[in-house]
Amino acid sequence: MAKIAKKTKRYPSDLTDEEWERIAPLMPKPGRMGRPREVEFREVLNAVRYLVRSGCGWRMLPIHFGAWQTVYAWFRELARRFLFQTIHDLALMVDRERAGREASPSAGVLDSQTVKAPAPGAQRGYDAGKKTVGRKRHIAVDTDGRLLMVNLTPADISDSAGAQIILDGIRKRWPWVKHLFADGAYDRLKLMDKAAYLDFVIEVIRRSDDQNGFKVLPRRWVVERTFGWMVRWRRLVRDYESRIDVSEAMILVAMGGNLLRRNAHP
Repeated sequence: MAKIAKKTKRYPSDLTDEEWERIAPLMPKPGRMGRPREVEFREVLNAVRYLVRSGCGWRMLPIHFGAWQTVYAWFRELARRFLFQTIHDLALMVDRERAGREASPSAGVLDSQTVKAPAPGAQRGYDAGKKTVGRKRHIAVDTDGRLLMVNLTPADISDSAGAQIILDGIRKRWPWVKHLFADGAYDRLKLMDKAAYLDFVIEVIRRSDDQNGFKVLPRRWVVERTFGWMVRWRRLVRDYESRIDVSEAMILVAMGGNLLRRNAHP
């Protein structure tokens, strides 16, 4: 990390030259009409990564990134164009091939995480199990912990209900996934029926009744590690966003940043 930090411009979250070379061709091309574009997309991405990594607010962005209104406007525009999703998915496939695997996964793991959502006006609910008012992150990861899909709902939505949207998304984006691992919360009739309809096999891994203390469950620990990767980006410790699509974009910025750095600096 010390060697990588020397290659960044100002902050550890900044894109290095190697990382920027990989994603520069994905940036939107300037229009044929109108005034020339003055914004630098590299600086916009550096500002967004700084915000997600440090957990600061939009108005507290360092001034050398430019006006925060400009950064925010371009963040929303790039999220609308699914740029952060594209960067993440391409980096995921490159990382899988670098690890000697097929680019598209064939198995995954399901789980959810409840986080507080203190933002006024945010769509949120009460998770009685966790005794938390906030949102629930329903995710699917591959067997190495790379994020495949994320679905955000109010915290009062059950794991099995949130997973049904995950199944629809996986079938469209990762068509080769056939086998999914999950815990006992996903052993519900409606979810299993939908999984069978979409040609999925969900294997429920349960804890032993006579288990004492903590024990690592096969295939289940990787998704917990993914949640650990997420909350290292301080903006994701809680859900500060009023809009769910903005929250999903923040998660993709963080997880795509991890994969991009891993690929550019193996």
